[in-house]
Formats: sequence, C-alpha cells, structure tokens
Amino acid sequence: MNTTPTDITHSENSRVSSSPKVPHRRRHHSIKQWGPPVLLILPSLILVAIFVYGLLGTNIYTSLLDNHTPAQVNGVQPVHFVGFDNFTALFSDPDFLWSLRNLIIFTVVFLIGTLAIGFLLAWLMEKPVKGDGLFRSIYMFPMAVSFIASGVVWRWLLNSGTGEQATGLNRLFEMLHLGFLENAWIGGQKWGILAIAVPAIWQLSGYIMALFLAGFRGIPEELREAARMDGASGWQMYRMVIFPQLAPVALSAVIIIGHMSLKSFDLIMAITSQTWYQTKVPAIDMYNAMTVSDYSKAAAIGTVLLVIIAILVIPYLIHDAKESRNR
Repeated sequence: MNTTPTDITHSENSRVSSSPKVPHRRRHHSIKQWGPPVLLILPSLILVAIFVYGLLGTNIYTSLLDNHTPAQVNGVQPVHFVGFDNFTALFSDPDFLWSLRNLIIFTVVFLIGTLAIGFLLAWLMEKPVKGDGLFRSIYMFPMAVSFIASGVVWRWLLNSGTGEQATGLNRLFEMLHLGFLENAWIGGQKWGILAIAVPAIWQLSGYIMALFLAGFRGIPEELREAARMDGASGWQMYRMVIFPQLAPVALSAVIIIGHMSLKSFDLIMAITSQTWYQTKVPAIDMYNAMTVSDYSKAAAIGTVLLVIIAILVIPYLIHDAKESRNR
C-alpha cells in the first residue's frame, strides 16, 4: 500500500497527541493506590505533627528565651532571646551537675540491675515447667502497679529512721538482730540515689524477664541441636548460639530501660515526698523551675534530657532500619 506524506504526518501527530495520556493514567492509578492509606493515617500524622514535633519545637524555642526576669512592664513579663545562655547557666550550676551525677548513677544501676535480674529469671524459666504461668504473673505483677503506689510503699520500707524510730527494712534488721545492716537509705548524702534504684529494679525486672523469655523461646531448637552435634559445651552454646540470638532483645531492653530512667520523676517524688537534694535528678529540677514560673530554665532542662535520649535512641533506630533493609 502506498502512503503519502500527508498520511505519515497525520500518523505522527496522532502518536504525539495520544502519548501524554499514558502518564496521566499512571498518575491516576498511583493516586488511587496510595491515596486511601494516606487519608487513613492523615489524622494521626496531623496530631503527631502538632502535639509531638510542634511541642518539641516550642520547647526548644522557649529554652532560647529568658522569661524569668524580676522586672515587669505593665504587669507583663518581658521575654528576650538569649540563645544558649540558659544552657551555659545550667552547666555552670553545681546543683544541676549534682542532678546529672545522680541521673547517671541511677541509670547505670537501674540498667544493670534490671537486665541482670530479668535475664536470670528468664534463664530459670526458659524450659516450660508446670505452673510457669503463675510464676510469670508473679514476676510481672510489679509492672502493673503505678510508680506512685509502689513509691508510697517503698518510702516506708526505705525509711532512714533507726532505733525506736525505725520502720520498714531497718525495723526488720533490728528485729533479726542485724543492726549492722541498718542504713540511711534515701537519706544518704552521697548514695541516696542508689536506694531509689532498688524499687525501680523491682518494678521493671519482670518486664525485662518477659522480653528475654520471648527471645529464649524464639530460638529454633535446630540451632541448639546443631551446636550439640558439633560438640559445643554448655557455655560455648550460649556464647556462640544463644547470646547472638538474644542481642536484639538485649538492645531493645537497654533502650527501653535507658529512656525510662532518664525520665524518672514520679517514683522519686513518691518515695522522697519532697525534692531532697541528695536524690534529685534533672526531671525534678525541671519541676522546681516550673513551680517558680522559670519556664525557660525548665525548657532548657527538658531539651538537655531530649538530647540525651536522642543519643541513646537514634543509633538504635539506625541499626533497626539497616537490619530491616538487610532482611
């Protein structure tokens, strides 16, 4: 069949005019594909953007202001942008440095004690035994108690009174003629914060036990059998097979306990019933600043805690993202 130049030109024009319709269809198909999921989570995204990241940004901005000056203009407190002056003042304040020291001690003791006891309980309950559900419930029960309620009980147990004024543990030691074990507990000037770590460990050990127990029972039996067939001893099996499998669980436990210890407030306040110097932490300093309307100082303390938590959490998130991509 013979074709004329006019036919060829008409054919080319038809292809050019019809080609843009394909991307349009694809865009329409893509919108139909991801549009409903986005609309479904949009309310949550808006709420998180406002009440999480928006308030975090507001807190950081407030920490760069000075709204606690004695002078007032027409009854209004003046606000000035002072940059990092609030942070410089914080780290020059011996009281705040003492709070950071207490926080580090509390976090280390709380973390080590909770991981050790939780792992030990999980190891003892690794093999299913008759009545293990009852033991799990007993060990998990403290987690169901609020920090305020348990703090009131532990305030009585850790009372620093001696002799006729002794209560709680000191009274028990006196009745058992173990007076040498009596202690000032939370009243101790240097190490009172260690006494606060005891109820925290008691309350969270059961939760860590549940994490490790799930990790233990999630290890395939084939790996253990293969290690036994290769002649691995009990310690070698734990070191080469079990511990590597429990590493993600341990990392999650460290992150959870670490960020909980950094935010500790209610348990300490419930036990001490006042802002004692020897047991105070940055969260209590933030509360004290807010009670005198020094919101810039309180925001600066909150920002410091936010940075510390981010230092702990962000590496975990990066590691978890890499592990997800490798799978």
